[in-house]
Amino acid sequence: MDPYLEHPSLWPDVHNRLVAAIADELVPKIAPRYYVGIERRAYSLTPEGLNLIGIPDVGIVPTKESPLTSSLTKLPLAGVDVMEVELPMRDEVGENYLEVHEVETGKLITVIELLSPVNKIHLEGREDYKEKRLDILSSRTNLVEIDLLRSGEPMPIIGKAKKSDYRIIVSRSWRRARGQLYAFNVRHPIPIVPIPLRREETEVTLDLNATLHALYERARFDLRLNYSQPPTPPLPDEDVRWASEVVQSARGEK
Repeated sequence: MDPYLEHPSLWPDVHNRLVAAIADELVPKIAPRYYVGIERRAYSLTPEGLNLIGIPDVGIVPTKESPLTSSLTKLPLAGVDVMEVELPMRDEVGENYLEVHEVETGKLITVIELLSPVNKIHLEGREDYKEKRLDILSSRTNLVEIDLLRSGEPMPIIGKAKKSDYRIIVSRSWRRARGQLYAFNVRHPIPIVPIPLRREETEVTLDLNATLHALYERARFDLRLNYSQPPTPPLPDEDVRWASEVVQSARGEK
């Protein structure tokens, strides 16, 4: 995992592209019995907090200021103070995730979540996601939860797990409440992940490490990253030298 990809200004793009890339990798392996849909949750971010507003279907485009309004604001008004102010606006943020459905019945079989700062770090977004997570875990739907963010607290499990930079949880509906936790650190390749379908079927696998690296090359993320600066969030001291050596090797430096 490249820790520089976690930068807040880049991660939304990485997140959305990686979700689509995962879908593209899985479709040939599970078709024609199953299909993969990219779904989206949209949130409204206001000064008061984060509100789930569902799936957006209409975009609002600001219009140019009318000549009449523009001229009126410039008229001298006796006894009236005119000043520039800022008003609270509704800022929309969203996150994509994947659903695997059975073609014949349309039944939801597996949900694949790639965690984002909204549902991992933001207090209200995290609570909303935890509620959805509980709904899935209380159903007959499988859950694959991919956490490639070092920042924020890991999603809750019962008991203690070894501390790690990243986590992937695979929860099969027929083994609840038990699941598999894949814990790994920044120096390690992302593990190959099993994608459960129906209980009696052989599971397909997702080589997430290869998928992310191929996406990195296609998207040319290297053009948007400044490897001369520390990543955000910063690495622990023991990993700083390792990261520097990797960058120098990639650049052909000694």
